[in-house]
Amino acid sequence: MDAIDPERLARWWAEVLDHRVESVAPHEVVIGPAADGHPRIVFTLQHHEERARNRLHLDLRPDDLDAELERLVNMGARHVDLAEPEHAAWVVLADPEGNEFCIIRPNR
Repeated sequence: MDAIDPERLARWWAEVLDHRVESVAPHEVVIGPAADGHPRIVFTLQHHEERARNRLHLDLRPDDLDAELERLVNMGARHVDLAEPEHAAWVVLADPEGNEFCIIRPNR
């Protein structure tokens, strides 16, 4: 994932995903699951803020949508208004650098 501040964004996503930071280099930070496994995400330095589209889009499926929304907003995520239907199966948020991701309602 391209990032303006790879370490900051990697640490943010590591907390969101309950991952750990595996390595930090001047232009690259790698996060992965606490236990050995995949996937790992590599955050690399992008020198400009311009972007034509999302660099990565994740869909998260928490057990408790409301609690997860509150946690993520408290961590710095922001709601993205894409005019979804009121009872949509997802909520769109953006991370601190503006990358959009969705929180999917649990199956009922």
